Amino acid sequence: MSVHATARIVAERNGTLPVLESDGPLALRRTRATGPHPHARVTVVGAMSAPLGGDRLALEATVRDGARLTVDSAAATVALPGRAGDGPAHYDVRLTVGDDAELRWLPEQLIAAHGSALRMRTVVELAATARLVLREEQILGRYGEVPGTLTTRLTVHRAGRPLLDQELSCGPGAPGGWDGAAVLAGHRAVGQLLVVDARFGDRPVAARALGDTAVVTPLAGPAALVTAVAPDALRLRRVLDDALAELAPAGAAVPAVRDLAA
Repeated sequence: MSVHATARIVAERNGTLPVLESDGPLALRRTRATGPHPHARVTVVGAMSAPLGGDRLALEATVRDGARLTVDSAAATVALPGRAGDGPAHYDVRLTVGDDAELRWLPEQLIAAHGSALRMRTVVELAATARLVLREEQILGRYGEVPGTLTTRLTVHRAGRPLLDQELSCGPGAPGGWDGAAVLAGHRAVGQLLVVDARFGDRPVAARALGDTAVVTPLAGPAALVTAVAPDALRLRRVLDDALAELAPAGAAVPAVRDLAA
């Protein structure tokens, strides 16, 4: 039987979480946050195997005016096959960030296991003075296996205007060419880091390569986008961590890699 579940987070300026609502496989836990300002941190803990074929999961986070929130996860999310005829799983993430508020969305990797089919949609609504750090990492298959089919779409609006809207489809059920030189070029790990901050309006980042398989691109917004592919999850994370250390807003509390699952 497929699972329908929606988990919700609301963060306030004073560091409180008036809404921390777990549901189904999405268990939310308040964890220790560090930094000089009131700052909340929530870790998503998988309470059961999910998403499976046919599941419809959603996670909503609202960061109210002046609040600061980090959301991470205790482990990777593994998309698994469901019963025959269940169709693809859906995972929707909806993020809203108010004026002078900051959200750091730093989950662990999403793994498309063999035989799975997942459609993931992330929609972000930012106020004009909101700040955002968002990381996404997708791993095509567990070690040594053929991947499942994965379609991800990220849509971001700032002050009601489009900032970014992009989609990627990979795996056996994706359109032809996804594994070719113009897309993944045989790599099995792909990710991106999006940083939205007003300081880029005066000092936009320069478009440049980051090693052999990653690039940083300035966006009108103001924002910076890092896109990377790698042979495996570890090397992908290293590239994105280096970019995060460079691009993250000065003085913000960035959890170290070793702390993400604390």
